[in-house]
Amino acid sequence: MSQFWSPAVRELTPYVPGEQPREKLIKLNTNENPYPPAPGVEAKLREYPVDHLRLYPDPQSLALRQALAREHGVEVGQVFVGNGSDEVLALAFQAFFCHERPLEMPEITYSFYPVYCKLYGIERRALPLDHEWRVDLDAFTAGSGGAIFANPNAPTAHGHPRVAIAALLERLTEQVVLIDEAYVDFGGESAVPLIERFPNLLVTGTFSKSRSLAGLRLGYAIGSRELIEGLERVKDSFNSYPIDSLASALGIASLEDREHFDACRERVITTRERTVRRLAELGFEVLPSQANFVLARHPEHDAAQLFVGLRERGILVRHFNTEALRDFLRISIGTDDEMDSLVEAFELLCR
Repeated sequence: MSQFWSPAVRELTPYVPGEQPREKLIKLNTNENPYPPAPGVEAKLREYPVDHLRLYPDPQSLALRQALAREHGVEVGQVFVGNGSDEVLALAFQAFFCHERPLEMPEITYSFYPVYCKLYGIERRALPLDHEWRVDLDAFTAGSGGAIFANPNAPTAHGHPRVAIAALLERLTEQVVLIDEAYVDFGGESAVPLIERFPNLLVTGTFSKSRSLAGLRLGYAIGSRELIEGLERVKDSFNSYPIDSLASALGIASLEDREHFDACRERVITTRERTVRRLAELGFEVLPSQANFVLARHPEHDAAQLFVGLRERGILVRHFNTEALRDFLRISIGTDDEMDSLVEAFELLCR
């Protein structure tokens, strides 16, 4: 620990991403899409004029925001973009949650949220999941400094329908409610249509999952003009050119190919349901999933040992060594062949 670090840095426990292996493995640990981006993305890469890279990009990312506005049926002034949804979330924490009242979130959810609380000095109030491992919307209180959760939740994969989100927003009117929809395209129901009714609702999304662009780093937020302007004020005080021109062009190309988008997510959903059935046949308890991953545990086999056994067989999954999740493995949905290999490995490990 360096003497040059500030006290706040010394106290941080950074977010730990899933392993990115250098050797060739079946990679089911970071919720990436197993299928390539839309063909138009590759075409745009090939034809992109390199000379444009000597120029600064549009600081307002107007073309990308217009494309997102068309996709989601909102006004361009209701859209904000950033370098991955993690950056968008970080800016939202600064814009809306840095005050005296605690920020409420599920006890089990995306593990970057507590990191941001620590980094920005925000008091965190953790709310238990309900008895079915779902985010308990009734536990959020009207007197908090804000509410945040992933829907579908990570890593538990359950998603609440829009009507349930609307009921929550009817109660929480004086604070920002941030809903992280990183996984919504795999069976969830987006809260974006509620934005017109609830000016305190901010919905974040990403190109990393359903659009197969995790290596590009593009994220966005949709909300009332009041909230988007707050994000812009923080962004413009930090980095006035967040989205590079190439990333913007590729993101737009991805949005333009609805047929490819629908086909890929349907393939993931079909493979997920097939995998859930096969895991259940092996004795696994698999939580209901509306995401591109499942959370599973076996009553007779230690999850840490299963994790090691899979790694030895060239398959990576995610094991969270926490008290609440140590019995579970989070398994990203890959191709049918990759999931067949996973099940075959479990058949050997669970004999």
